[in-house]
Amino acid sequence: MKNKLYVGQLSYSVSSEQLGDFFASAGEVLSSKVITDRDSGRSKGFGFVEMGDDQQAQDAITQLNGKDLMGRNITVSLAKPQEPRRNGGGGGGGGGRGGFGGPRRNSY
Repeated sequence: MKNKLYVGQLSYSVSSEQLGDFFASAGEVLSSKVITDRDSGRSKGFGFVEMGDDQQAQDAITQLNGKDLMGRNITVSLAKPQEPRRNGGGGGGGGGRGGFGGPRRNSY
């Protein structure tokens, strides 16, 4: 997992393919993905790049952090493991039964 990079401060017009092409100068790019909003499809301004190995990932951080990509100085760092979503990722709390949690009337 030390070869997966977080890339922030992306221009909203950068595609996943352009991101991968930019990182190819630092080594083999296994995958590149610009994260988009699921409703609008618009870029969220960050993405992830998976490099061929740990050394190539470190080289990419050294070479590309702070560099200009389509008018924005990007930030590059090791990606942190994704934390598990709480409450099933659906947002809001509660146990899924609704109501106020008090006793139900007429329950048999």
